[in-house]
Amino acid sequence: MNKAITDGLVLMPPAFAAGLNIWSSEDGVPGSASYQGSPDAALVPADQDFGGCLELSKTQVTQKLRYMGQTPLLPGCYLRVTARVKAMSGNLPSVRIAAWAGDGSGAHVTGLVETGPSVTLTAYGQVETVTAIIGSGLRGGVDMVWGTAPIYAHVGLDLTGANGGVVRIDDLVVEDVTSVFLRDMMDWVDIRDFGAIGDGVTDDRLAFEAADLAAGGRGVLVSAGSYYLGDHVTFESRVRFEGTVVMPAAARLTLTRNFDLPSYIDAFGDELEAFKRALAVLFNYSDHDSLDMMGRRVDIDAPIDVQVAVGNKNTYAIRRVIRNGQINALPSANWNTDVVTSQATYSAGSPLQLTGVANVANIAIGSLVQGLGVGREVYVRDKNVGAGTITLSAPLFDAAGTQIYTFSRFKYLLDFSGFASLTRFVLSDMDLSCNGEASAVMLPTSGLIFQIRDCFITTPRDRGITSIGDGCQGLLIDRCQFLSNEQQARAQDRTSIALNVNANDVKLRDNRAVRFAHFAVMGGGGHMIVNNHWFQDDNEPAGIRLAGLVLTSTNVKTTLNANYIDNSFVEWTNEHDAAPDQSNEYSFGGLTVSGNIFTVNDVAPWFRWFVVKPVGAGHFIHGLNMSGNTFKALNGDIDRVDYVDTTYAGLDMGRARNIAVQGNSFTGVTQFISNPVMLQFDEATDLTTWGCDFAGYLPFDGRTREVVSIVTEGAIRDAGGAVVSAMPYVQTEQGANRDQVNVVWPVPCHGRIQLTARMDKPI
Repeated sequence: MNKAITDGLVLMPPAFAAGLNIWSSEDGVPGSASYQGSPDAALVPADQDFGGCLELSKTQVTQKLRYMGQTPLLPGCYLRVTARVKAMSGNLPSVRIAAWAGDGSGAHVTGLVETGPSVTLTAYGQVETVTAIIGSGLRGGVDMVWGTAPIYAHVGLDLTGANGGVVRIDDLVVEDVTSVFLRDMMDWVDIRDFGAIGDGVTDDRLAFEAADLAAGGRGVLVSAGSYYLGDHVTFESRVRFEGTVVMPAAARLTLTRNFDLPSYIDAFGDELEAFKRALAVLFNYSDHDSLDMMGRRVDIDAPIDVQVAVGNKNTYAIRRVIRNGQINALPSANWNTDVVTSQATYSAGSPLQLTGVANVANIAIGSLVQGLGVGREVYVRDKNVGAGTITLSAPLFDAAGTQIYTFSRFKYLLDFSGFASLTRFVLSDMDLSCNGEASAVMLPTSGLIFQIRDCFITTPRDRGITSIGDGCQGLLIDRCQFLSNEQQARAQDRTSIALNVNANDVKLRDNRAVRFAHFAVMGGGGHMIVNNHWFQDDNEPAGIRLAGLVLTSTNVKTTLNANYIDNSFVEWTNEHDAAPDQSNEYSFGGLTVSGNIFTVNDVAPWFRWFVVKPVGAGHFIHGLNMSGNTFKALNGDIDRVDYVDTTYAGLDMGRARNIAVQGNSFTGVTQFISNPVMLQFDEATDLTTWGCDFAGYLPFDGRTREVVSIVTEGAIRDAGGAVVSAMPYVQTEQGANRDQVNVVWPVPCHGRIQLTARMDKPI
């Protein structure tokens, strides 16, 4: 910046040869005495050092020389006044630049420093240069700090010291030196000024560190170029990138003051590389708990292995967050599923292991395991190539012996399976756009409290969220949208699954899932499934519907509350049990299903909303609360809401206990259910034994195991019309299906009773 050039300001005083009438012996203000005709001053036309110059005799204590014209001053502008002087004879004085400060009214601005550093002349004929800088700001090197009140100056110099000396003075020079202070005035420093080369080969790390150290609270500019950094670099200053950096894979660029994805994109010039580099820093820097993508989209054509991107650790337990961005899958063969078929042997004695696995080296950790007697969502958790074994995520229910298994490794946008343990990791406000190419997230093998919140998981090819171990322990999934890639497929043709879990204490809250084969396949227990809406309809008349929620453990200790269960059903099974037959362990229980909306449309009458499917014999229900739910079928009634799938085994209804099915509403359902259930029975014929049939009314077509109460409505009368006041007794579990009650009176009689029965023992 040079105001003499940019604004046309006239800064230079005229040469002395132009006349001494404009040079004052006082302060230079109008009316002050000039050197015109003064015996103390004379013009020298041809000095050997100066050419034309002024010769001045010192006769005053402070011999002043001031230009009577106004030298303009602007805020932010810095002027350097320079005088070249030499002693000619007599006493040797001292010389200093001096000036008088004037405001807009022409008045003197008092209280300012109006003189510069003093230089003592030490020899005759020796030229000395005297300078001083005048400016508005307090900056290093500014001799006269005037602020913004003065708008002009009368510049010149003073001779001080002993009188009697004669000096010659070259024409004064006034120049704009604001550019000298630009670096201090700007809020950044440039790495180029600290030796950075930017040729992509020379290691510029030391220059980067020097610039960061010199910034002192200002920013650092990485100007255009390609800068090779051979090792870790940490910036304590905010950084702006015009150029890019190149680093070894193991080196980290830590931007402590602008730790966000756009800054890393600017630094590395590539979105994917920037994202991986930022991930590495996220796991290796303690001042930031989150990587803010700031709404940026990262296009990828292959899975991101998060542990490989981090590089230097495979366990981590400090809260970290990726937030506010989109990861978008591009078409690529890199997303193709790796499929391996291999012979292996399974024994219930080692419920989480396959042995004698052929070709085990080619089976990828994280592969889905399929075969006879294999439940849904069983994955390869680990493998031992030397031993030929595979560790499974869950037991197999009917696979003892040797068979051919299929191992399918899906590909995920974000794959955390390389972490042996990862705790308290969060994905927040993310759009995981799978585009039918990729699956979304594979969880770490182990860890606690992984959270996915306010995210869109859009059109996954195979899976939304996959757990291959117990990295789902305490998993939190809140307010997420799962949008299937199989929207137009028939329900029975769909294969994609929104999520699965194996461990305990999972919270699914306020989520929405559209047209997957299953919304959630959940092993473990202690789950809270609250306020979700999943729907799995299609455009088929009398269409088939699949389970939306699959619970694969018996005693689940789980609550299913206030969900909208739409065109799908809840399936409760024990398909992840290596010894599926009941053997004195807890059987099906610990489940509360309350306050949910169940709806379905355009299905066959045999559709059911709540299905229990034991895969081993001897099981029973001991602890089920199904209350306050709303069941509604549209475009055709269904027979009932509940069902026991006996494909593998039925339930032992003789052991049912603690089952509460009450307060539900039924619309478009032919057969209501309740437990206990109260029915009215009318007997017009005089009989001693009244057969009371509860068929259909008890959940799961259960037995009439208990009678809770008998209430007569009106008098019970014998054949002669006399009132029968004696109390009857009951016989439970009567009839071929054991769903009837005999009420036995002491005499033949007729009348009406209200009979309440249960299909369980309450305790």
